Amino acid sequence: MNVRIHQSWKNEFENEFEKEYFKDLIGYVKHEYSKHKCFPPGPEIFAAFDHSTFQETKVVILGQDPYHGVNQANGLCFSVRDGIPIPPSLINIFKEIESDLNKPVPPTGNLERWASQGVLLLNATLTVRAHQAGSHQKKGWETFTDQVIRTISEKKENVVFLLWGGYAKKKAKFIDASKHLILTSGHPSPLSANRGYWFGNKHFSTANNYLKQNGRKEIDW
Repeated sequence: MNVRIHQSWKNEFENEFEKEYFKDLIGYVKHEYSKHKCFPPGPEIFAAFDHSTFQETKVVILGQDPYHGVNQANGLCFSVRDGIPIPPSLINIFKEIESDLNKPVPPTGNLERWASQGVLLLNATLTVRAHQAGSHQKKGWETFTDQVIRTISEKKENVVFLLWGGYAKKKAKFIDASKHLILTSGHPSPLSANRGYWFGNKHFSTANNYLKQNGRKEIDW
C-alpha cells in the first residue's frame, strides 16, 4: 500500500511501525482494502502526517472516524475533498469561526490549508469500510493514534489540543496540561451544537492567542 507520510513523522514512529500490533493492523487494512470499498484512498490513509512536519505541528484536532461516503474522506479529520458538499459538523465549525474571527464560511470543506500550517487533523481511526461507520474501530488504529498524542505531548511544548465531544475529551489523559493548552467543548455535530454545547466556544481565537503568546505564528483559519 503506497501511503504518503512525511519523513519527520516516520522518524518519530519507526519503532511503533515495527510493533506486532501495528503489523497486524496493516495486514488487516490491506485485506479490507482488497475485499471491500474503503476510505480514504490508500495513499491518503496517513495524509494527516504528510502536509506538515512533526516539528511544525502546533495544533491538534481530534476526530473519531473518516467519512464513509464516496469521495468524502481525504485523510484529514472533518475535511472533505474539493467539490464535495460540506458536512453538517464542518458547517458548524465554519460558523463558529465566522462568529469568533469574523471570517466568512469558505466555499470548500477541504482543510488541507489548515494542515499545511501545522494543524494535525487526526482521526482516532484512520480507515473505514464504505457506508459502515466505525467498521475499523478497535483493530489497532486507536493504539497508534493514542501514541501519537502521547509523543506530541512528551516531545513538544505549547501545542493546542482541540478536543470536541465526549470521545475526544477522553484523550486528555495522554496530554501534559502543564505545558500544552487543552480546549474542550461539545461536538460540532448538529445534535450537540443545537443543544448549546458547541457555538460560542471561541476555540479558534483562544488557540491563536495562545500561539501568539508563545511566539508562534497564528493559524489562518
